[in-house]
Amino acid sequence: MFLIKNMIILILLITNLMILISLIISKKNNFDQEKMSPFECGFDPKSLTRLPFSIQFFIITIIFLIFDVEISIILPLIFSIKLTNMMSWYVMASVFISILLLGIMYEWYQNLLNWKF
Repeated sequence: MFLIKNMIILILLITNLMILISLIISKKNNFDQEKMSPFECGFDPKSLTRLPFSIQFFIITIIFLIFDVEISIILPLIFSIKLTNMMSWYVMASVFISILLLGIMYEWYQNLLNWKF
C-alpha cells in the first residue's frame, strides 16, 4: 500500500515537472492579437458577422433532407414484401407514398421548389 502511494506521488510529481518545464522553455511567447483570434474557415472574424443568407438554398436543402430520409424508409418496405400480408403491405405503402406526394404537391403549390420568386 505504501509503495503504491509513493508511486502515485512520484508519477504526479514527474508529470507536473514535465508540464512546468515545457511551459518555461516554450518558444510561443508572442501573443499577437491576430494570432490569438480564432480561425474560422478562412473568414476574417473582425469583419461583418451577418453575411447574406439564401433562404431558397436553405429550403431546398431541407426538402432534400426530408425526401432523403423518406427514401431510406421506403427501402425496407421493398424488402419486406415477401414477409408480410400483401394487402396490408399495399395499404401501408400507398398511404406512405400518398403522404409524400401530398407534401411535394404542397411545396410545389407554395413555390418552394423554384429558385426565382
